[in-house]
Amino acid sequence: MRQLAAIMFSDMVGYTALMQQNEQLAKEKRRRLKEVLEHSVSGYQGKILQYYGDGALSIFNSAIDSVHCAVAIQQTLLQEPKVELRIGIHTGDISIEEETIYGNGVNLASRVESLAVPGSIFISEKVFDEIRNQENLSAREMGYFEFKNVLKPIRIFAIDNKGLIVPSRDALKGKTKEPTNRLAVLPFVNLSADAENEYFSDGITEELLNALTKVDGLQVTSRTSAFAYKGKNTDIREIGIQLNVDKILEGSVRKAGNRVRITAQLINAADGYHIWSENYDRNLTDIFQVQDEISSIIANKLRENLTTKEHEETLVKVPTQNLEAYTLFLQGLHFYNKITPKDAIKAIACFEEAIALEPDYAQAYAMAAASYAFLGGTGQMQPKEAFELVHTYSDKALQLDSSLAGGYAAKGAAYLLYDWKWQQAYDALLKAIELNPATTGAHQLLSFYYMITGQKQEAVAIMEKALQVDPLSLLVNKSLIDAYNNAGRTNEASKQVDWLLDMHPQLPVALELKGWCAGVKGDWQQAAEIFEEVHRLIKHPLKGLTPLGCAYGKLGEAEKALACIRKIEQRQAEEPGVVLDADLAMIWWSLGEKDKAFYHLFQCVEKRMGPVAIIMEHLLFKVAADDPRYQQLKEKLNLVEYTQSIN
Repeated sequence: MRQLAAIMFSDMVGYTALMQQNEQLAKEKRRRLKEVLEHSVSGYQGKILQYYGDGALSIFNSAIDSVHCAVAIQQTLLQEPKVELRIGIHTGDISIEEETIYGNGVNLASRVESLAVPGSIFISEKVFDEIRNQENLSAREMGYFEFKNVLKPIRIFAIDNKGLIVPSRDALKGKTKEPTNRLAVLPFVNLSADAENEYFSDGITEELLNALTKVDGLQVTSRTSAFAYKGKNTDIREIGIQLNVDKILEGSVRKAGNRVRITAQLINAADGYHIWSENYDRNLTDIFQVQDEISSIIANKLRENLTTKEHEETLVKVPTQNLEAYTLFLQGLHFYNKITPKDAIKAIACFEEAIALEPDYAQAYAMAAASYAFLGGTGQMQPKEAFELVHTYSDKALQLDSSLAGGYAAKGAAYLLYDWKWQQAYDALLKAIELNPATTGAHQLLSFYYMITGQKQEAVAIMEKALQVDPLSLLVNKSLIDAYNNAGRTNEASKQVDWLLDMHPQLPVALELKGWCAGVKGDWQQAAEIFEEVHRLIKHPLKGLTPLGCAYGKLGEAEKALACIRKIEQRQAEEPGVVLDADLAMIWWSLGEKDKAFYHLFQCVEKRMGPVAIIMEHLLFKVAADDPRYQQLKEKLNLVEYTQSIN
């Protein structure tokens, strides 16, 4: 018989040694343990399935009950006569045959318990998701741990209710395989007199990060997650836990005229110990040499854990001898990373000015291509104009430097969102990820490709992989949630949304995702309430209306939905460069107006609004597959023959 259960392992510590020293006391403690277990487990509707020497295996129908039970057990046994006990809990599928329990969930619960210390209760992330909103239960994150015969690192939490033991991560050394060869490069602090030099210190950080991604065997946390700690005084050990890294590179940059001082230090994340530090006082003309020197030192400091030889090759190429062009490039990066249409336009101006000064600046071409892809893909610029420039700039970038991941990522975006050349898109995006695994933008585009071509589980898998190198990224989390919903894994999507909202309680994008999750589950009233709040937070009368219009349509509130449509049409008239047919299609569809919805979807195709292929896979349109117009759209998008060829 298979069932989903909360699995609790409890194990008495030091029983064997105590038996050798004082057999009577050992037996008394084991008897006390058994009495407390039987009373507590039954009191929380659980069942003890097995006793084994000095421990027991119990199951519960509710994860919340299992944790309450564990707290009651530990608080009782921490009183005299004290019994030192470890408890570990996980939820998963189990099979029970003749009172014997099987399943991966059992093995994992056992691993979680083995990691715990006397007087503690350790739970897996799946259990934490169930108890996170319980007022009388609280937990502290211990971080990710790698267990023997478990493929992925597991995120562990310790219950920290009154009286319970919560150890430091250091106390768990040796119990499991700790993360190795995983590095985060924190944003270097700008110590220049001019605060506007912030772009320079940020740019140096990003250049170092990109150089270190070239080191074989080293996993580098992506920029977005590393920069989440900018301006914060977060403990290094806490950062190590949250990013699941064992080493952290941090530093500072002081720029004055043509001189620059860079301070860099490599830190062991587990204990904050400084492994290496160095100061560099150089002319700006030596900036690339300094970057390469720092990158090589870091790589070689980690070489004891890496299978590769000591690095003698150059990790940082000199992209330009023109310092003014380099400065403009760093300013462009600063604007590009703000991820808004307005800033993307500023970024393009910087990159194009850098190219004018240095016509062979490969990285500037690649980033200009990426910026135009962002504008074209989000409908903030006419797709034809935007993606022609994407091809022009990315082709030039790759002609100058065929190892630029950004060039392949931009090329893949054009193939995916404009040309609808699916195989070329797939090949380009895979190449980008191969060249730089921290390029999570390419992971997102590849996830879109998988969704478009009906490979739903692959879309989830690639975003789960991206999450490992960029766990704090809003866009990575959003794409993973979209992939979960698209694959019908709505519970996982909801849990990921809750985690995102813990980090960003009032972030419109996170709230919008919560609304879609509610709608997907059929609660359009809750969705409408959430979308109304999102629209209020956006603070623009003509923006943020599409999800709200869809919810109104689903609720049968036609007048409210039509009001949203009129405002979107007003915005379209006021901003002719913006393409909003996809938004209109979704609301018309929610109102049951299929003809009008398909009209706008065909308009998306005519205007080559690339994301139409993704929108067609939106859960709102899932009942449209039997409509002949759906197939016509697929044919226009070159998807019919292609999906047949890969399936």
